[in-house]
Amino acid sequence: MSVSPGSPSRPSPASPVSGRDDATSPPAASLLPLYVDLDGTLTYTDLLFESVLLLIKRNPFYLFLCCIWLLRGRGNLKSHIARRIELDVSLLPYNTTLLAYLQHQRVAGRRLILASASDRTLVQRVADYLGIFDAVLGSDEALNLKSAAKLQAIAADAGAHGFSYAGNAAADLAVWAHAAEIIVVNASSGVASQAQKLQTPALHIPPRPFKWRLVMKALRLHQWAKNALLFVPLLAAHDLSGENWFATLLAFVAFGMCASATYVINDLFDLASDRAHPRKRARPFAAATLTIPFGAVLVLVLLPLSLWLAASISLSFFALMVLYVVVTLLYSARLKQIAIVDVLVLASLYTHRILAGGLVSEVVISNWLLAVSLFMFLSLALVKRCAELEFMSGDGKVSLAGRGYRTSDLSYLISMGIASGFVAVMLLALYIDSQVGGSMYPHAEILWLILPLMLFWIMRLWLKISRMEIQDDPLLFAITDRTSWIIAVLIVCVALAASLGEIA
Repeated sequence: MSVSPGSPSRPSPASPVSGRDDATSPPAASLLPLYVDLDGTLTYTDLLFESVLLLIKRNPFYLFLCCIWLLRGRGNLKSHIARRIELDVSLLPYNTTLLAYLQHQRVAGRRLILASASDRTLVQRVADYLGIFDAVLGSDEALNLKSAAKLQAIAADAGAHGFSYAGNAAADLAVWAHAAEIIVVNASSGVASQAQKLQTPALHIPPRPFKWRLVMKALRLHQWAKNALLFVPLLAAHDLSGENWFATLLAFVAFGMCASATYVINDLFDLASDRAHPRKRARPFAAATLTIPFGAVLVLVLLPLSLWLAASISLSFFALMVLYVVVTLLYSARLKQIAIVDVLVLASLYTHRILAGGLVSEVVISNWLLAVSLFMFLSLALVKRCAELEFMSGDGKVSLAGRGYRTSDLSYLISMGIASGFVAVMLLALYIDSQVGGSMYPHAEILWLILPLMLFWIMRLWLKISRMEIQDDPLLFAITDRTSWIIAVLIVCVALAASLGEIA
């Protein structure tokens, strides 16, 4: 088979890391047909999990239909899902080490067959894209091609001359047991050990190591900094009571776990667009350095735990957390694809944290604080989109994958972002003016010093956007930027100076 005109470029080859053969050595003496598993072997992901995510993202109610389809067998389930989704196989995380080996075997004249338990239509798409396979074997509505069923299909196709097989899972042991030559790819230590007992692998490509820092990256712990907004009502009200601060700290942890769970959900639903992004393609789930089932486990642990903690704080806070989850899931599934709506939702989710903090600490949130925060966070949300569009424009693309924007929208979005930041500062100025002569800030006139600091930070932020010095996350930039920290410290000092008489 060959790649049709206009097909995406193939994954870059790399040399195998161990085994008797490698990508640069002469072909194996035996030219037995080589049957290659797809899920977890040729790719680091599983097409069934990828397909289910696409289906649920399209309509969550398909999850119930999946349960019904499964009653008639896994083959029936895979067939029904495959007919309803469009999986971009060019974006799958292929094992380039194995691909390099297969390409050399192909050049040597070896017959290559892609044999997978995935639905045959999807397997055929992968084979057509790669252009190195002579045939495919896959599941259909009546048969799930796995383990003994796969062995039977391979034996019927290979005939009496024998075959070689490349796989990765415990289910492949049944096939390896009858293969003349085995290739072990991306297998766990237990499976690799059992395969070794059958015969010495002709090629062994070990799995990528599991790293806890990848889990931390997937949970986006740096995004927990957003939850510091929960403490804003306490600071604004000059409330120093230990009980309220402890309750808010618990809310901070609950919100953090909940947000991490929703980030994982977002990444799982956003695999295709992340893989098409120049930097997001390195995210753990997009690159398949963490598996989809592992992500599901993270969600099933973190989300219920966060909601339980929220309910233990108060039922009202629990209700706000549930609302946060619902809006975030709607954002991940649909709203992020709608221009303008996406940034308004992001800004409201920031403000939602302030409301939640006021509820937990029993502090009445002023309209001034809500107005300032809404416009400021709208500006930051637009910073994120503009940064992504700047880099997309630099890569020669005209639209943002998975979003409702084009690069031609950039100047319009920048204007809106700068205007939103300035409106936030103007509202802050009106608030400061309203506090002159008030009891909360005995020296409210000192608060005017905050305005030039805020203006400088906003203008500097947007200047860096125009210079493409911010990638796509203004929060991460602020956390790591020394100037931003200096400005934050100065603002705190000004606020303390204005409050000295009241605190005393």
